[in-house]
Amino acid sequence: MIKKILTLVCASWLATSAIAAGGEVHLDSMAPDMSNTTSLQEGLSTYMDYCAGCHSLGHARYNRVARDLEIPEDIFMDSIMFSQDAKFGDLMKFAMPVAQGKKWFGVAPPDLTMVTRVRGVDWVYTYLRSFYKDESRPYGVNNSVFKDVGMPHVMLGLQGLCSAKPSAQDGHTLDPLTGVATEHGACASQDIAGTLSTDEFDEVIYDLVNFLNYMGEPYQMDRKRIGWFVFAFLTVLLVLAALLKRELYKDIKH
Repeated sequence: MIKKILTLVCASWLATSAIAAGGEVHLDSMAPDMSNTTSLQEGLSTYMDYCAGCHSLGHARYNRVARDLEIPEDIFMDSIMFSQDAKFGDLMKFAMPVAQGKKWFGVAPPDLTMVTRVRGVDWVYTYLRSFYKDESRPYGVNNSVFKDVGMPHVMLGLQGLCSAKPSAQDGHTLDPLTGVATEHGACASQDIAGTLSTDEFDEVIYDLVNFLNYMGEPYQMDRKRIGWFVFAFLTVLLVLAALLKRELYKDIKH
């Protein structure tokens, strides 16, 4: 009985979430790689260049990120930290006032530390690649994943701008109950050309989302590293236990 109730509650929540999101969210999948330090470093660089002007990472500290991403302190402070007042041990909170954010975008830009934990990496990866031209919107763009979003297309110079909403093609659409993707969208023509090819831009966004995935749970890097030590210790312990048992029982006759 309890299982049935929980199942109904979960199904209702998922359906409500899907309806609130617009019912047809087109997702492409990506597989984060926490072992790819170069990708994480590139993602951090992209974040600081294109996102940090509005979005904080207020649950993380500069020194922790530098350590995890293997960036020396002097290089990090010279090349990554653009605030002259920030210290190496400070939280990564940036300067846009809430009132200013509401005035410009209609809502204060959210902190993105946990965005991949809340939305999922596939959602963020697809969202950042799904802007298209819409002159009815304040910044002249809309997004096929997040309809009527207040955010401008900050990477327009890199990606370019799709001339119309991407159409669903062979691929996958998000099922409102299971959350499984069954369709994806593709841009038929560009209104503005970008400096990067589609594959190059996808790689930039992959690195950025890979970095945001790390930000959502930085301890997973330590957990995986410790896990290998624990596995090795238990393996050695098993071998020693087997040898000890053989030594203790070698003179016992059955």
